[in-house]
Amino acid sequence: MPILPEHRWLYPIDWPELSRLIRFTRAEGRCEHCRRPHGSRVFHLGDGRWWDADRQLWRDGRGRRIQAPRVDVASMVRLTRVYIACAHLNHDPTDNAPRNLAALCQRCHMIHDAAEHRRRRWFNAFRRRALGDLFDLIVAVPRGTPAGQFPAEAGR
Repeated sequence: MPILPEHRWLYPIDWPELSRLIRFTRAEGRCEHCRRPHGSRVFHLGDGRWWDADRQLWRDGRGRRIQAPRVDVASMVRLTRVYIACAHLNHDPTDNAPRNLAALCQRCHMIHDAAEHRRRRWFNAFRRRALGDLFDLIVAVPRGTPAGQFPAEAGR
C-alpha cells in the first residue's frame, strides 16, 4: 500500500531499501505470517485456506499444512495475486527496528491492522462530529452580534 503524502515525513529516507531488505532478504519473498509467495497467483477459499502450488498442498491462514477440503472446492475457489508489503507491527512508522517490521501479504496486513483501522475510523468520525458541532455553533450566531451576547439557542 502506498504511503500517503501527509505521512511521508514519518518514514526514513531509505525506506524503499529497508522495505525491500525485509521483504526479499529476510522473508525470502514470502509473507511472514501465512507464507504466501510474492507476485504469484494463489488459489484460496476466502477463509484463509490456500493452495501452495510449490509444495502441492493446502495451507491454513497461518501457513500450516492442512488436509484437502472435503467439499467441492471448484465452486468456492478464488484467484488472487499476492503482494508483500513491509508492515510496522506496533503501527508506529517512526520505529524501524527489524523486530518491529514484518513482510505481510495483503490479507495478513489487513488482519493485523484491523484494530488500528477501527480506532482511526472512530477518531475520524468523532473529529467530524466535533467539527460539525463547532460549525453549527458558529452558524447559529448571527453576524454583528457583540461578544458575550449570544442567542440562547447558540449554546446548544
